Amino acid sequence: MTSPHVFPRRLLPLLAVVLSLLLSSGCAMVTMKQVAPTDYLANKRGDVLTSGKLSAASQETLSVVGLDEDLCAKDVVTCQETLVDTAVLPEEQRLSALSELWVKTALGLSPKPKDREKHPMSDAALDAWLEAARYAYAYLFFSGRTPSDRAFEDRQTQVRDYYNYAAEQTAAVVFKRARESALEGEDYNAPVAGERWTLTSDFDELRMPSIPTRMVSASSVSFAGLRSTYRRDGFGAELVVVMDPPKLIAAADGTKAEIPQYSEMSAINATALLRFKGDSLQQVLDTTQVLFDVYSPESTESVDLHGEKVPLAGNFTAAYGMWLAQSGFATQSLRTLFGLSEGIGEPHMYLMQPWDPNRRIIFMLHGLGSSPEAWVNVANEIMGDPELRKHFQVWQVYYPTNAPIALNRFEIDAAFDNTLKHFDPTGSSPASKDMVFIGHSMGGVLARLLVTSSGDVLWNDLLANYDLKGERLKRVQAKLGPLLHFNAEANVERAIFIAAPHKGTDIAGNRVGRLIGRLVRLPITILGKFDDVFQALQQSESQSAQPTKLQIPNSIDNLKASDPFVKAAGALPIMPGLKYHSIIAQRKPDVPLQQSDDGLVPYWSAHLDGAVSEKVIISGHSVQETPQAVLEIRRILREDLKEVGDTHP
Repeated sequence: MTSPHVFPRRLLPLLAVVLSLLLSSGCAMVTMKQVAPTDYLANKRGDVLTSGKLSAASQETLSVVGLDEDLCAKDVVTCQETLVDTAVLPEEQRLSALSELWVKTALGLSPKPKDREKHPMSDAALDAWLEAARYAYAYLFFSGRTPSDRAFEDRQTQVRDYYNYAAEQTAAVVFKRARESALEGEDYNAPVAGERWTLTSDFDELRMPSIPTRMVSASSVSFAGLRSTYRRDGFGAELVVVMDPPKLIAAADGTKAEIPQYSEMSAINATALLRFKGDSLQQVLDTTQVLFDVYSPESTESVDLHGEKVPLAGNFTAAYGMWLAQSGFATQSLRTLFGLSEGIGEPHMYLMQPWDPNRRIIFMLHGLGSSPEAWVNVANEIMGDPELRKHFQVWQVYYPTNAPIALNRFEIDAAFDNTLKHFDPTGSSPASKDMVFIGHSMGGVLARLLVTSSGDVLWNDLLANYDLKGERLKRVQAKLGPLLHFNAEANVERAIFIAAPHKGTDIAGNRVGRLIGRLVRLPITILGKFDDVFQALQQSESQSAQPTKLQIPNSIDNLKASDPFVKAAGALPIMPGLKYHSIIAQRKPDVPLQQSDDGLVPYWSAHLDGAVSEKVIISGHSVQETPQAVLEIRRILREDLKEVGDTHP
């Protein structure tokens, strides 16, 4: 008798046949396992751009039509054709999978970013990127539902990314060919022809002042020194268009160079779209005509596409970061202070965005030995704040900080007025009204003098110490009169003074200050222009004055608390009606406020009676870069918007 626990040996062949039949009959067994949340999200959201493998959604689509990723890797053309010909698939599923397959194909055909200078993108790679963009475009606008219907779906985000990345890759080719045509004298917007496609460009909204030197993907660069990168999610490739910066120094061979007083930033934020011609799905899938439209993300927040209002992607930090990183300001500003070669000799105005007549101007003035780099995080935070960006544009001045304060005030005033007159000749645009001036350190002193009228006070102080008559008086008046007689800038509504030594500082007159002052050298242009005037003053000292050896003061001299100009200028009243604020640094929190300083500027010099607000921050002198100061500036500007109202149309 056979044991009940032992399977009869004679039945084993029969069991094998039964198992074989069961397995060949197509019966499947389902098992279950636990999936960690992180793995779930990675599988759900990973795709060809993030992992190099097709997304779960595309793999499922391939499985439905009897394909898989390995088969498609071996014969991608047949795989794509199978998807195109399978009419029973839902349109969204088919189009999104085709877009991702074309991205995978394009990635395989494209050179690595580091190799693109030597190995430009081939027409086959360009064709693949355009196909990827085409199917993504068809999915978004012609697959039965609108983008707003799918607003919360991960798949739409993936497909939007395929489109944006394909537009970015296409932009590199279009830019290169458009630049080559422009250098040969053709229209920058001339159509660019590929093997199958014709791309018609429109760069007009950028208002580029010259032929760009390169176009960079905003996603391909990052910056040390900037706390935040501000961008807006949306449709389109985020780019930076780069031009040659203006030359601010004379030619080394001594030839006369035309140095501009103002320029828009030599790097411009841009967003590029690919529009496929056609009003139906079939027309879009058949067309070889593509519109390559480039927008300024600061000026354009959304676009209308096939009856849908679509938010435009934008990066508001990349161009600013590239401009600063390539500016050379850090070295040049110190060379200027100490009178070395390759410094600057006069102020230069920079517009941080293309001119917009409807955005009010924020004008920033840096301090001693510094440059526009002093405002790196302040400007970035303002341009990154959607509400402030909507209503304001940022201007900055770069000026020689070794020059006397009176001369810098005069030349900055002229440069600012000339720039404003160039962009708004009639002075009637909203940009020319209700402006805001912000100055740090010596820039704060200059900002205060720009919103102050001198009357005859400074000139009379000069006459009181010198016996000037006849030709000497005329000579001195011609040179110093314009510097000592000035009116407040019109249409300035508010000012913010940051760590500004309005009444000078004792540190400028101590041993270290005197040593630095001896190292500061004035440019030959200033010495040559004013040396005869100071000789005339030397010869005209009144009998009551102590005999002194007069020389043209530099910026360090003007920051001494004992300096006559600082004393007289510090007593001038700020123009009536101006709202002004103080941000003051206190280096040691345990020192009483009235006796405190920031290491350079004492509280008693930075404090101004009548300020709307005074914010004291525990910090050193470079307080403008602290998060607390930036937040205070943003608070003031947002309060200003409530008071002044909306000037943006």
